[in-house]
Order: sequence, then C-alpha cells, then structure tokens
Amino acid sequence: MRRREFIAGLGSAAAWPVVARAQLPLVRMPRIGLIDEEPLWDNFRQGLRDLGYVENQNIAIEYRPAESKVDRLAQAARELVSLPVDVIVVGGSPAARAAQQATSTIPIVMISIGDPVRAGFAASLARPGGNMTGYSEFAPDLIGKRLEILKECVPSLARVAFLWNPDNDSNLIFLEELITAVPALGLQLISVPIRNVDQFEGAFAAMMRRRPNAAVDPAQAAQESRMR
Repeated sequence: MRRREFIAGLGSAAAWPVVARAQLPLVRMPRIGLIDEEPLWDNFRQGLRDLGYVENQNIAIEYRPAESKVDRLAQAARELVSLPVDVIVVGGSPAARAAQQATSTIPIVMISIGDPVRAGFAASLARPGGNMTGYSEFAPDLIGKRLEILKECVPSLARVAFLWNPDNDSNLIFLEELITAVPALGLQLISVPIRNVDQFEGAFAAMMRRRPNAAVDPAQAAQESRMR
C-alpha cells in the first residue's frame, strides 16, 4: 500500500512542473510599428540588435506600407494603432502627422523630421509634452545663408526653383524661409508644388520652362544640417 501511494505521489509531483507551466501567463512580445519600408529602417533594426533587441526573438516589428501617400499613411497608422503596437516609429513629417492623428496615447518616435514645434508635434523643445519624441535634422535659419553662398558661387543667379510637397510640414517651413530670404538677395523664387512621384515629370517640365538658374533641395539641406 505504501508503495502504491509513493508511486502515485511521485507521479503527481512529476506533473507539477507541467501544470505550473500551463498556468504561467503568456508574455507578449513588445511590438514596434513601422510605416513604409525605407533604407533607414535597416540601420534602425541594426541599432536594435546592437542593444540586444532581435526581431522575432524578443521584439516583433509590424510593417505597414504606404508609398508615402497621405491617405495610405493615415490608413497604415490606424492599422498599427488597432493591433495595437507598443510604439510607432516614423520617418518624415507626413508619416509623423498621420501617426499623431491616429493616436494620442501610443508613443511615437520621429526620425528625420523638420521643426517639430512649428509642425505642431511638440509644444516646445524644452517641454514637448504629448506622446511624440524624436530628433530633427533641419535648420531653417540657415536657408538664407545657403542662398548667399549659392549666389557667390553663381554671380548670374536670378531665379531659384523649389520643388516641394504641400503635405510635408518641413517643406512648408522651408518655403516660408525661402519667401523671406529670396527678395533680400534680389532673386526670384519659382515655387513648384508636387504631392507624389506621379506628378514629378510634369512638375519638372513646368519648372524648366521658367528657366531657373538653380534649384534648392530641402532634403539636401537636412543632410547638411546633420553633418554640421
């Protein structure tokens, strides 16, 4: 009798770890939401790996394509919020705007944006508030200086063209600074709005018909600001 009781007890004890494991709550892997597949996300993933966060091992990454189109950016942001993800990481002001409109609670990390205060992403740099953080690589106060240098390099400079996206807050800021700086240098600004790549060929042809001497690029200006 004692032998049977001992074997039964041993069997019960052996089952304890199985029962305990079955009762442990499943730990959900933290999820990061990314909008649009951009080259910078390769560096972002590598940075995560360097910190010990490996995709599909201890973090999950949810990717939603949008092709940088405003309506699809909004849809992608809403999908990530509905999952939900634990943080949304965006590149550029249009994607940041879409994420901002989709959630006021999920943290949003912005990469490569313009002026976050003028764009309405932060109350101030000292006290941003809200659920958005990140970094800016845009220095609008240097636009006038860049034009001065450009005119020194091209003394005959008279007309400066600017291809810009009305849906990009950084481009709007850049345009405002250009409008202020151009008259002081005796230049004429050729403003050419373009919202997507499908419009590029026609917009570029229209710009060239106005015979600009040079063109300014806000993306290049951002790169220069980052290099300083």
